[in-house]
Parts: sequence; C-alpha cells; structure tokens
Amino acid sequence: MSAAKGGSGRRIVLWRHGQTSWNLERRFQGSTDIELTETGVAQARRAARLLAALKPDAIVASDLKRAAATAAELASITGHAVAHDSALRETYAGEWQGLTHDEIVARYGEQYAAWKRGEPVRRGGGELETEVADRAAPVVLEHADKLPENGTLVVVSHGGTIRTTIGRLLGLEARHWESLGGLSNCCWSVLGEGARGWRLMEHNAGTLPEPVLGDDD
Repeated sequence: MSAAKGGSGRRIVLWRHGQTSWNLERRFQGSTDIELTETGVAQARRAARLLAALKPDAIVASDLKRAAATAAELASITGHAVAHDSALRETYAGEWQGLTHDEIVARYGEQYAAWKRGEPVRRGGGELETEVADRAAPVVLEHADKLPENGTLVVVSHGGTIRTTIGRLLGLEARHWESLGGLSNCCWSVLGEGARGWRLMEHNAGTLPEPVLGDDD
C-alpha cells in the first residue's frame, strides 16, 4: 500500500478507544456497540489533550459508541468535526462476540490457535482479518489523501482494526500482522509518510506500558 497522494511529510495517528466494561471482563466485543466506562471517558480526555498538541487537521472515527465518544473528546478541543465511518468498526466475530477469553478458548480452541498462528480464520464465523483491512485501509487513505503537506490525520478505531490497517499500509503479509502487538485503551500508533510509503513511527504510545485489555490481546 503506497503513501498518500500529493504533498509529503504527513502523519496518520491511529487511536484506540477508551476502556469499556467488556474490556475489563475480557469479553470479546467485535462489532457489538458497547459504551465507555467512566474510566474510559477519563482516558479519552487525557489522551485528547496530548493528541491536540499534534494539531491534527482532520479526525475520522468508527461509528460505534466507544470510538465515537473517544473522538468527541479530541473534537471538543480542536474544533474539528468528526467524520464517522462504519468501515472503521471492529472485526465482526459472530459467535465469539460477548464471550470471555476463557470461553472462546474452551469452545473454539482450534479456531483460536489457528488465528494465533496467523492462519486466515473466520473467528466465530465472522470476518477475515484481510476483509477488515479491505474495508478500513481505503477509508484511512482516502482521508490521508486530503491532508495538506505535513498534515496529521487522527483515526479513532479499535484494536483489531487498527492492527490490520497498519499491517496493510506497511505492506506486510497478513500472516505477519500478529507480530504487531495490541494497543492498550486510548493508546495510539503513528504512521509517517516516507519516500517508499508509510512507516511505523510509534506503536502503543501514550502512556507507560499497561495491559492490553480487548479483542486483540
């Protein structure tokens, strides 16, 4: 996947939403529309103050409540309107959604192991990771294409979707995407525009290391 058209020196900040109750319970959310906890809102406000210092030019977000509420905290500081896009939702994982990590391992052990090995798996009968990248990465690039030179785009999304999008934009083979660690709640990764395409400049940034609680751990 090539870098954005025109201009140069652009940045894409891929920001994961704040904490939800299902994160705490290690319950697979997928595309289920779960709201932020009070802690999640506080995380979003703290992170928004940091990200506002980057002077973003545009904000695009998943339309699920946890991502939209996270994006709203940055929008309230920057004054930018948020473009919401369902293509940035988390992976649809069918029967896995609503189950805890332990329940998934117990009921779908072979499927879980195959996914962790990097094999193409429709978790719970849902989407392949490549299909998530197929829908999310073009949206990210579409918005990046509109940035001015040295501009910054903030994408507010979900752990699994961010990981697959980074993998696609870096041109990594899908079986290697798992080598990108998960994002903690309200942490972000930064892609910078280089001469040969997008480069990973920061990953899981924004705080001291914390446990990754979510679908992508």
